[in-house]
Amino acid sequence: MIQHRGLNMSVVMEKEKRHIPDNTAFKQQSMPAWSPIISAKSALPVFFIISLAFVPIGVVLLVTSQSVVEHQHDYTDCVSVENPGVLCGVLRINQSQMTQPCTCILNITLETSMEGNVYMYYGLTNFFQNHRRYVKSRDDDQLIGQHKPSTQVYSCAPYHLAVENGTLRTIAPCGAIANSLFNDTFTLSQGDIEVPFLRTGIAWPTDKSAKFNNPPPTTDLDEAFKIYAKPHNWQKPVTFLDRNNTDNNGYENEAFIVWMRPAAFPHFRKPYGRLNRLGSEYNNGLPSGQYKVTINYNFPVTSFGGRKRIILSTTTWMGGKNNFLGIAYITFGTICFLGGLVLTAVHLHARNTREVNFK
Repeated sequence: MIQHRGLNMSVVMEKEKRHIPDNTAFKQQSMPAWSPIISAKSALPVFFIISLAFVPIGVVLLVTSQSVVEHQHDYTDCVSVENPGVLCGVLRINQSQMTQPCTCILNITLETSMEGNVYMYYGLTNFFQNHRRYVKSRDDDQLIGQHKPSTQVYSCAPYHLAVENGTLRTIAPCGAIANSLFNDTFTLSQGDIEVPFLRTGIAWPTDKSAKFNNPPPTTDLDEAFKIYAKPHNWQKPVTFLDRNNTDNNGYENEAFIVWMRPAAFPHFRKPYGRLNRLGSEYNNGLPSGQYKVTINYNFPVTSFGGRKRIILSTTTWMGGKNNFLGIAYITFGTICFLGGLVLTAVHLHARNTREVNFK
């Protein structure tokens, strides 16, 4: 009996030894380490150094952003040219009138010239591209050029199937994002001269080269997409996005690529085009004067309380107009400076109190 207990004790001790870490400096957590003692002399200078660094950077960013020349114009309630007195936004509420053309004119006055590169943007308000189901409603394999049957594009449901010519077909491109493609068009003119804007060079190069590719045969897009149906809200198939430029057609169309990158907030802007400065009288930018924007009003926003606007903007080395980054740097630097002053005052008061007590 005693021998049996002795065997049990040895087994228990053996199991306990297995759980004991090796007697090394690393496993026993006894390695040499730097354990700084934070004092007022070491902490307070950090606050002032950060403030001295961040405030000037913020000022530079803010001044650079303020140098951007930008013109925004809301055209949600523009009046139809075809039907005087009728708002295009009201006309687009009725689904049966979506195919009825609605053109409106927007007059713009540039008080100062816009020198350098000029970009045209469209802006939307109250459009939630960041909704989870909306963001997931796409098929990335299809967008990189893979032919996929309807049974493999369930992530796009219910925008994955459509009946065309009596045949149930897979939609290309499928999903809610593609189905809601922004399809207003803009033509900027000065007098009788149309200002040349390019619809290329507006998408991220990585998106253009790696995430969006047309399916084979890429030399004949009509043949490549003949087995597919167009999205429900599209009037023409994907092969008609840019018939004049084969490198900017189909899935590789840059306006389509820009739209397929969802915005993080419901109030956003996306690039529409860029001024073609080569070989034109606008090689230095847009001169001051009177301009006219002819808008083909197609995208409905009235039903969900949204707004639409067109933006003309120059750019700088940090991009377009964005005051937030500069304000954030200045605010953080100011908070650090004020925090340093408060902590310095507290430290001096505490030191004086100790000296008085010792006396």
